[in-house]
Amino acid sequence: MTKHRLVVGLSGGVDSAVTAWLLKQQGHEVVGIFMKNWEDDDDSEYCSSNVDFVDAAAVADVIGIEIEHVNFAADYKDRVFAEFLREYQAGRTPNPDILCNAEIKFKAFLDHAMRLGAEKIATGHYARVREVAAAPGDGSTTRFELLKGLDPGKDQSYFLHRLNQPQLSKTLFPIGELHKTEVRRIASEIGLPNAKKKDSTGICFIGERPFREFLNRYIQKEPGPIKDGTPAPGGKDAGCNYGRIIGQHVGLSFYTLGQRQGLGIGGIKPKGAQRGGGEHAPWFVARKDMATNTLWVVQGHDHPWLLSKHLEAQDLSWVAGRAPAPGPLAAKTRYRQADAACLLQYPSAGSVALDFTEPQWAVTPGQSAVLYDGEVCLGGGVIHAAGATMRV
Repeated sequence: MTKHRLVVGLSGGVDSAVTAWLLKQQGHEVVGIFMKNWEDDDDSEYCSSNVDFVDAAAVADVIGIEIEHVNFAADYKDRVFAEFLREYQAGRTPNPDILCNAEIKFKAFLDHAMRLGAEKIATGHYARVREVAAAPGDGSTTRFELLKGLDPGKDQSYFLHRLNQPQLSKTLFPIGELHKTEVRRIASEIGLPNAKKKDSTGICFIGERPFREFLNRYIQKEPGPIKDGTPAPGGKDAGCNYGRIIGQHVGLSFYTLGQRQGLGIGGIKPKGAQRGGGEHAPWFVARKDMATNTLWVVQGHDHPWLLSKHLEAQDLSWVAGRAPAPGPLAAKTRYRQADAACLLQYPSAGSVALDFTEPQWAVTPGQSAVLYDGEVCLGGGVIHAAGATMRV
């Protein structure tokens, strides 16, 4: 086996720790890098990279590798956080983890690792890279596929779908072949200090703090009406009696489609006939009308306004460097969603349309639609619009 100089992103968590250990066991020259991506209130109870760096350094000491602390906070603010705020202010719900992977972990971090003389980088993502023969006319002899991680409950290919051929050619995902339980077992057996450390959740710059509390600092509140999307008895033929004001929202940026908590209307009963649930069914955010600053809500998880059989995605990125052929594939419109059968179409330049066999729940503009052919992640795009089974 060829030995390489490899740079591993050590986050302080167990996944990256076991990644570094596995590569060191294989005889590679391994160097750890801890990425500091956020500086504002970094010493708060919600988001402290100092604690994570101490854990990463302790791991490096046990494994017997060097570790370097690198500050990418300026890059993160310019390339990820600024876009995050723009999307929320436009009423969409972005996924900054996807942008962070494309712009920081596999661009700024990769570039830094190459300057250190690394041949490849490695991270603790649950995904895999496969090298295959290139198709005729590709201009190279090999190409790289992004595959799902073998642990279906931890697969992170959704977050990595914007990676390109040069990035994948320089990347290793050692734990993509393992289940999380095996990673924990290895960490315990070799005595890693973070073997039982809780997995991080959410976005670093938000951490465990209430999301609305965080956005309050950066986005101005513009309160407006919350309207009931329940029709009057008789449905459309009765005059479409939509629009009963049942509350007030604090600003459309602070809500996302499918949201159930924090609406402040739990005791409100719908007017007239029900759709998708009885009178005690919970309320969900179904629409955000930026033009009128109106938040539309419906009652019941399976209300037709929450179900979409069609979406359009833009800002496309394909792992192979070219778009897949139109036809039947599978897609995820959110992380941890099961693959959903769909038909891929190209209605215009720079966009794709997906028609689903079964309606998808709360398809959200700003999130990513990621396409799969079996275990192969093909890439995807940012959801621009979705078609529900019934519209306002």
